Amino acid sequence: MKPTLRFVAAWLAALLVLVAFAWLAVTHTTRTWFEKDVALRAELAVSGARRALIGGLETRDTHGLQELLTDIVRDERILAASLCNTDNRPIVATPDFPRTLGCAEIGPHLHEDDALDASAWTSWRKFTELPGGDVHVSASPLIGGDHVYGFVVLVHDLSFAARREASTQRFLLITFLTLAVLAAIVTLISVRLLWRNWGEALRRMASGDDDNRRPEFIPLLKDMRSLLNRLAQEENAEQHGGIWSPQRLKLTLQRHLHGERLIAVANREPYIHNYNADGSIRVLHPASGLVSALEPVMRACSGVWIGHGAGSADRETVDARDHVRVPPGEESYVIRRLWLSKEEEQGYYYGFANEGLWPLCHVAHARPTFRIDDWRHYQAVNRKFADAVCDEADSDDPVILVQDYHFALVPKMLRERLPRATILTFWHIPWPNPEQISICPWHTELIEGLLGSSILGFHTQFHCNNFLDAADRFLESRIDREDFAVIQHQRRTLVRAYPISVEWPNHWVDATPPAAECRAAVFADLKLPADGRLGVGVDRLDYTKGIEERFGAIERLLEREPHWIGKFTFLQIASPSRTLIERYAQLNRDVEKLVTRINGRFATADWQPIVLRTLHTEPPDVFRLYRAADVCYVSSLHDGMNLVAKEFLAARDDEQGVLVLSKFTGAARELAEALIVNPYDLEEASAALALALRMPPEEQRARVRAMRQQISEMNVYRWAGRMLLDASRLRAREQMAGLLAAHRQSA
Repeated sequence: MKPTLRFVAAWLAALLVLVAFAWLAVTHTTRTWFEKDVALRAELAVSGARRALIGGLETRDTHGLQELLTDIVRDERILAASLCNTDNRPIVATPDFPRTLGCAEIGPHLHEDDALDASAWTSWRKFTELPGGDVHVSASPLIGGDHVYGFVVLVHDLSFAARREASTQRFLLITFLTLAVLAAIVTLISVRLLWRNWGEALRRMASGDDDNRRPEFIPLLKDMRSLLNRLAQEENAEQHGGIWSPQRLKLTLQRHLHGERLIAVANREPYIHNYNADGSIRVLHPASGLVSALEPVMRACSGVWIGHGAGSADRETVDARDHVRVPPGEESYVIRRLWLSKEEEQGYYYGFANEGLWPLCHVAHARPTFRIDDWRHYQAVNRKFADAVCDEADSDDPVILVQDYHFALVPKMLRERLPRATILTFWHIPWPNPEQISICPWHTELIEGLLGSSILGFHTQFHCNNFLDAADRFLESRIDREDFAVIQHQRRTLVRAYPISVEWPNHWVDATPPAAECRAAVFADLKLPADGRLGVGVDRLDYTKGIEERFGAIERLLEREPHWIGKFTFLQIASPSRTLIERYAQLNRDVEKLVTRINGRFATADWQPIVLRTLHTEPPDVFRLYRAADVCYVSSLHDGMNLVAKEFLAARDDEQGVLVLSKFTGAARELAEALIVNPYDLEEASAALALALRMPPEEQRARVRAMRQQISEMNVYRWAGRMLLDASRLRAREQMAGLLAAHRQSA
């Protein structure tokens, strides 16, 4: 027994040395991670607010600068902030900024003698101790072009680092203790039974020649460290200050999802190739809120967009794999076009999707129609799109964005074939309550199909709640109300609200002339007097948009305040939509009759109150109208979000114009400074139009500035970034669960 005891003692001593070494290595490594994390946080916080800070310094807007610093310290890890000038003197600081960390003490670390030479300035950081605990202090210069405006000092809380470090150490200790116990038991049994051969067995194990080694001896430390590193990064993915941008979205994809290309599935394609009358080919941008939101995301992240090829020249512009690179001249991502027969398009798109699901999900008083043949086409087309996704996937765990009500069955189809895929489904229209969704004969299949998603997104929390209620009522599933998730067949689908938005800064705005130039051109085109007033509406010709109610409000305005006759003109752009459906064809006839009646009642020899243009209008022309208008009226009777309201505000960099917005849009929850109305109430709506036309420029500026600030922060890149961050966290949890499950099985 003495040799056995000596062997066990030697084994334990070696194990203790290994534990001590690993303990020191993990402590050093985790501390390094947190230091880099804090430094990156400081860099992103200052970078995001840099332009606004420089603008505030140039205008000497102390109050605005104070608000910017206050926004930065809303980050739970940033304790305080201070802004200093190039003379190392404080300009503004948050109330809790430590007095011991003054500008005079920190400034000399950022530059030498020539404080105005931008190349002489550099960032500086330091760990220090305050009465409340350890903190990290960083200072970053504010440089615009070749000019230095000052520097920003941020104080970061490091208490979370100690907690994470302790948690990691505890995990490591428990892991080693578990391995030590298992190793000791196996060693004692092996020594007792195979004393004579223990040396040879250990040599085989050390050399890797033993193919029959027990799973308990497989080294897990490296895998565990790698996964813990990723978990620490993703569970603590900071909401850095500043505006989301294409670069930040791409960095998020690279950092948290290893840069996988995105596969987007949408019925409508972002670029349509059509023949002109002379046989040449032109590129059109469809009138679609989905396209307006998703297309900038695909430009930023690259990947493939799978859509229905409906253009007359679409087949002539693709390669052998039905691919075409877009946007023209930039070619940052690929469209994969699928071809549908007339029967498939009629049944899947016009029938089930737009005669059935569309009116079912909108409270707009149109009866939904469900036919078994339409349902079969819907199933078949969903299968065709799922097949295309699998064909385009270049790994067994791709990141897939499934868009809207056309593809409720696709997530489940993909989950069956790509079980490790990250499937992000976004439902762009409202989700009705359980009683209403049950009108659809196949409501259970729709819900089950959507639950193939990793994450299911809606515009508002109200729609999320409706979906959870429907899943709870119609499926055998468990609803996690705390985490907003549905658990079915041991799979968890997160249900989240992600309010969609528009591109910021908007590339169409950059290409649009100034507001005054746009106004002059539009007024000349419409033959309006220079002192006239212009209202605009931009919509698809759809009964959910409240176009008839909008015209009724204009009629009531002219009745109430006849002095606007001859002075106020409303231009309605109504892109034709779903014209093969009788309900839409009838709407077109009704709208034209209503415009004729109102114009016949109020028009003069050289003026008419409503100008109706039922034609497709390209984005550059739409943005010129936005900049020319005095009022934009969005009167949707029920709308998941409505991006026209946000596009109008994005176009108004002159901070003029008034937005009149229906309270039944998702956008009304975000754009509180708009004139919010009930479009069914013609008295209220007409009064809001009158107020908009009388609103002084100062009030317009205050309202538009506040809403533009909201949109700049809550832009479409943030919408996509939040989904990708949530997806990365979900992936990390699933990988950890899988690794631990595999370890338990092997043990």
